[in-house]
Amino acid sequence: MNPDQIRIVLVEPSHPGNIGAVARAMKTMGLGKLVLVAPEKFPDEQATWRAVWANDVLEAAEVVDSLDAAIADCGFVVGTCARDQRLPWPVLDPRRAAVEMATNSKRGEVAILFGREDNGLSNEELMRCNLHLAIPTSDAYSSLNLAMAVQIVCYELHMLQTGDELPQDPNEGWDEPLATQENIERFYVHLEETLSQIGFLNPAAPRKLMPRLRRLYNRLGMDEMELNILRGILTETQKRSEPVDWDRQREGKA
Repeated sequence: MNPDQIRIVLVEPSHPGNIGAVARAMKTMGLGKLVLVAPEKFPDEQATWRAVWANDVLEAAEVVDSLDAAIADCGFVVGTCARDQRLPWPVLDPRRAAVEMATNSKRGEVAILFGREDNGLSNEELMRCNLHLAIPTSDAYSSLNLAMAVQIVCYELHMLQTGDELPQDPNEGWDEPLATQENIERFYVHLEETLSQIGFLNPAAPRKLMPRLRRLYNRLGMDEMELNILRGILTETQKRSEPVDWDRQREGKA
């Protein structure tokens, strides 16, 4: 992917705050080329305020009068749209569309068009596109803020470029080794003794308490430090508790 050949094009944005928020969304995902087609108000202090630390993207933004000027030198154009387009057209979700955009960015300029806040891109503008991009949303509420939509698309592009740098294993680089089965079994013995001592587990009628606790702790994948902490808690609990005499309790009930 060549991020320098990918541009975000906002067609007739009406609110300068949205322009600033889009600039911020782009910069956090490593994109910096912004084109504004006939913005209602720009430059504007609201755009600067919403951009936060992405003012360099705003300052470099190109302002043009028409969509023709925004995409004239582009070889691949993607238009964002709703899912219920009447005329069938190649359409993908952001994740799959990102692959197409990344591939084409190696061959030439790529433009991603976002329409007006109130009614999006016109049918004529969408017909200028090689591909349509639709963001799946809840049927109960499908409205996305302009900057939100841009963020989603830019995120998928960013993940294509940097995804391999992220750990594939969520536990990679963990600071302690996993607890051994030998130590885990010692913990379960200690746990059962403690629960019996404080009167929570009746050795004569344990029901399924220990199997359920085993299932709980086994799901966690405890490391040695975590296991030692739990053993320490059990030890201190035992020190501060008088053992329950289960034999006397049974005699009293007899």
